[in-house]
Amino acid sequence: MSCTATRRHDGRPGALWAVPALLYFALFAVVPMALVVGLSFCRWSGLGSPHWAGTANWSRLLHDPRLGQSLRLSLLLTAVTWAVQTLICLPLGVWCAGHQRGRAVLSTLFFVPLLMSSAAVALLFSALLDPNFGLAHTIGPWLGVDDGNFIGDPNLALWTVMAVITWQFVPFHTLLYQAAARQVPAQLYEAATIDGAERWRQFFSITLPQLRNTVVTSSVLILVGSLTYFDIVLILTNGGPGTSTRILPLHMYLTGFSSFDMGYASVLAVLLLVAGTTLSLLVVRVTGFRRMASQREGL
Repeated sequence: MSCTATRRHDGRPGALWAVPALLYFALFAVVPMALVVGLSFCRWSGLGSPHWAGTANWSRLLHDPRLGQSLRLSLLLTAVTWAVQTLICLPLGVWCAGHQRGRAVLSTLFFVPLLMSSAAVALLFSALLDPNFGLAHTIGPWLGVDDGNFIGDPNLALWTVMAVITWQFVPFHTLLYQAAARQVPAQLYEAATIDGAERWRQFFSITLPQLRNTVVTSSVLILVGSLTYFDIVLILTNGGPGTSTRILPLHMYLTGFSSFDMGYASVLAVLLLVAGTTLSLLVVRVTGFRRMASQREGL
């Protein structure tokens, strides 16, 4: 393979370097998505061969009594988890990027949830939130829940799930902000200190603008990722009590693997795909992420 085929005249890698990634994306993303779209026009129980059903599955969207509630719950979970995780992870990541005493030990403890799978996290909190033998039995009365049944209360179950999801993913996004904060040029802080700027002024005038790209990246990951959460909800509440935590991804899963209606479940999967893609493109468009240039030029 010649150098001209793998490297452009400006010194950047050639297009051939992208071939393995494109093949991987096509095999594990494009092809499955195409199959799901095709399956959404079929009637299939998961066994045997699919049978063409035309637009019958799509027509059911207008008459699904659980779709509206599932969509509202998913939007609420998306908005709350994004706001809470961003407000926690951004300052925590900036702090972890510093040189405070004991920072390394505390940072290590913060990242422990990152080592656990979603199923393990859900099983852990299932034990902790047990109203009879778990920690919830003790702390429940302190928080105004006398019986400690956080996941059995329709008004608290979804908020409890949000807290568990936040606990699991805060370390990951903190790590993103920590890495980005360490790339902020020290000269900027030195100049601000000479000008008499305090730490809070430095944070809002230097750190936050320099982390703009990372905020957008983290936000897209949170917003799109929140549309795929279902394993924690499945293990903790199974959509209950009643349907108070039956978010859209869980509705899709239960429709396909409990009701054995893979055709309509594929419709819901396509709906999630369109929602996630639209949301990510909207964030990129509103924030001007595509027009962002390097913020370190000239340093």
